[in-house]
Amino acid sequence: MAKPALQFTCTACGAAHSKWAGRCDACGAWNTLVEEAPLTAGPAAKSLGAARGRPVALSGLSSIEPEPPRAAAGLAEFDRVLGGGLVPASAILVGGDPGIGKSTLLLQAAARFARNGLGCIYISGEEAGAQVRMRAARLGLADAPLRLGTDTNLRNILTTLEAEKPDLAILDSIQTLWSDRVDSAPGSVAQVRAAAHELVSFAKRHGTAVMLVGHVTKDGQIAGPRVVEHMVDTVLYFEGERGHPFRILRSVKNRFGPADEIGVFEMTGQGLAQVANPSALFLSDRGTPAPGAAVFAGIEGTRPVLTEIQALVAPSPLGTPRRTVVGLDAGRLATTLAVLEARCGIPFAGLDVFLNVAGGLKISEPAADLAVAAALLSAREDAALPADCVLFGEISLSGALRPVGQTENRLKEALKLGFSQAIAPARSRLGGPTGLTVRQMPDLTAFVGEIFGAG
Repeated sequence: MAKPALQFTCTACGAAHSKWAGRCDACGAWNTLVEEAPLTAGPAAKSLGAARGRPVALSGLSSIEPEPPRAAAGLAEFDRVLGGGLVPASAILVGGDPGIGKSTLLLQAAARFARNGLGCIYISGEEAGAQVRMRAARLGLADAPLRLGTDTNLRNILTTLEAEKPDLAILDSIQTLWSDRVDSAPGSVAQVRAAAHELVSFAKRHGTAVMLVGHVTKDGQIAGPRVVEHMVDTVLYFEGERGHPFRILRSVKNRFGPADEIGVFEMTGQGLAQVANPSALFLSDRGTPAPGAAVFAGIEGTRPVLTEIQALVAPSPLGTPRRTVVGLDAGRLATTLAVLEARCGIPFAGLDVFLNVAGGLKISEPAADLAVAAALLSAREDAALPADCVLFGEISLSGALRPVGQTENRLKEALKLGFSQAIAPARSRLGGPTGLTVRQMPDLTAFVGEIFGAG
């Protein structure tokens, strides 16, 4: 019998190669190819084409099925991101930077679920049992009916879960687990893929909800093959800056609820405290209006969130001016600067530009374009915007302001926090009286002329 040939798999993109190379031809990453033994096909697999399978049950699109039952943890922000609570037999992947608080969050959630009557097991492959118990004592969770285990052998873990039959199993982390059926080191592409497949299959067969903790790469993506994110039902990212106490739990995939939903937490000495009103928290440090600050009325998932965008424009001593962005896409900043110069005649050549989202929140919504432009112009002209004004709108390459969705929800959130006026694109659907003075601008030139007296 011929020995199966080895193949090399890229840990960044999962592409397979017949021989090792320093650079992956598929994604261009360096030093990411690892040796992996391919799966061999046994006699049963070779004769699969000749064997008859079981017919698949088919149904029409008009079939009505009941909504899946949900179990709430009692952490409103955590339940919101899950889509309303934990669904039985679901597989959830939670990723985040090292030390950001993933283990703390899941330990708090598991204790809440256990106190609400769910059978919960927490298995740690990175920490000893004494370390987890110390964290539980610090968080005031030592009395929670949560069962704890420490192991990295996948066979032992599955045997334990089959015997205990819990409602929820949390495994921290997927990169530390290893299967004796795969000839590679823990954390490799083959091991992560095999462990994820076995655990997801177990969840579907036994009705146990499984939460997997995943490490992330320096690019912010969950380490290992991307197929793991396709196998699970929900993918959550736990984000935040080390220098800020705020943490954002963001759903990027959810088969049982809305994607891009967020939950906001604050890191305290007693663990993670949920934030019921993120807008008030992100704007709590605002004082006297200062040049370079603009309040953006955004939408994160299904909730409106108001944040402050800060800009600083200063003469550059360098031949190539700096463009530093924190919390926003650098490409959108470059586009906004180009539109301001080409359509409005406002140059930023020879000027350093620094842009920041206060509070550590990351904004990817195109509706932030108008607030970014307002902050840049305010910093450049050294003129503060009105303190009671919010802005939102997408800027096109022609300089026109395009309307965005959920205008009414944005204005309601601004009114609730004491703002009295808003600047929005023309043709925005206001949905009746809003309680604010809304000034609608057709394009960026009109906005610059009316607000800053230039054009």
